[in-house]
Formats: sequence, structure tokens, C-alpha cells
Amino acid sequence: MEQFSTPERLPEASTKQGFLLWLWEMTKVVVISLVIIIPVRMFVFQPFVVQGASMEPNFQEKEYLIIDEISQRFEPRVRGQVIVFHPPQNPDTYYIKRIIGLPGETVQFKDGQITIFNSTKPAGFVLDESAYLPSSEIDVYYQDKITLATDQYFVLGDNRRNSLDSRKIGPIPTDHIRGKVLVRAFPFSKFMIFSSPTYNF
Repeated sequence: MEQFSTPERLPEASTKQGFLLWLWEMTKVVVISLVIIIPVRMFVFQPFVVQGASMEPNFQEKEYLIIDEISQRFEPRVRGQVIVFHPPQNPDTYYIKRIIGLPGETVQFKDGQITIFNSTKPAGFVLDESAYLPSSEIDVYYQDKITLATDQYFVLGDNRRNSLDSRKIGPIPTDHIRGKVLVRAFPFSKFMIFSSPTYNF
């Protein structure tokens, strides 16, 4: 008569030891991942969701952006760069605007034109923003002239007629800037890596 033997069972202690070993390996994977991801998330790149219409038509509400926080520690900010910052009056709120005036410069608004005065162009030059600003967004009503301190930036929204920016809240100190806009990640159809515009003057 043919005989069958039942499969040999592993000792219960061995099964438990195997599970604990698997749990330990998974714990190490999670810890190592967190050690890598959390610093990157906190100090290198940050997500930012656009709220409001102040940067239209270039940035729309609810677009998902990735902010580069690290490069500003190694390279200077440049004119035309789009940044995320908190205004001096409200450290809990973040705005997205474009840098127009750099530290130490004088920025003049007159008859719809922005003229920049600095050490290399003491006679001033008119800022040509046609690369990113439709002519319909030029603000012909705001008239002012302001000289920036050595740690201040003058920022404007691309939607000049509907933007709370340095015209109202004043210049932005360096240490209030969180980072520059690096990537538009969502919607996927509008994915884009951003670079600062070049100006002819």
C-alpha cells in the first residue's frame, strides 16, 4: 500500500525568527529612505501650489510647482527669476512673484516703463519684459522711485493689475526668500523646467 508523508513543519521558533529578520530589514529600508528623503524635502526641494491670479498668464491657480531652495546658497539671484517668499508683514504666508530690482539698485516706475539704475548702468536702462509680460499687463498708473538696500529685492507679479507685490508690501529682504521656482510638475500637460529670462540692455 502506497504511503504518503506529511510535509515537515518548521519549528515555530524558526518561523518567528524569520519574521523578525524580515521586519528588521524592512525597518532599515524605511529608516534609510527617511534619512535621505526628509532632508531633501526640507532643505533642497519644496512643493508649492499656486493660489490666486497674481502671476497669470505664466502661472495659473492650482498649478503644482517644485521650489529649489539649495541653489540660492551658492549662486546669486538674478533679475527675472520667479521666487517664493514670505512678506515681512506675514511670515506664515508665502507669495510667488518675479524679481525685478536687485540689491542696491534704484527702480523707477514712470509712464508704464520700469527703469533700473545701478553701478554698471548709472544712467539707467529701460527693462524690456516682453519675454514674459504681455503688453496688456503693463501698469501705466503706478509712479514711484525706490532705492533698494544691499539685502533687498523688488518683486512684481506678472499680472500687474491684480498683484499684491513690492508696490504695496515693499522690498523683500534676502532672508525672507524661500527659493526659486524650478519645475511646473502639474498639470502634466504643462510640465516645464524654468530658467531665468535674459534682458537686452
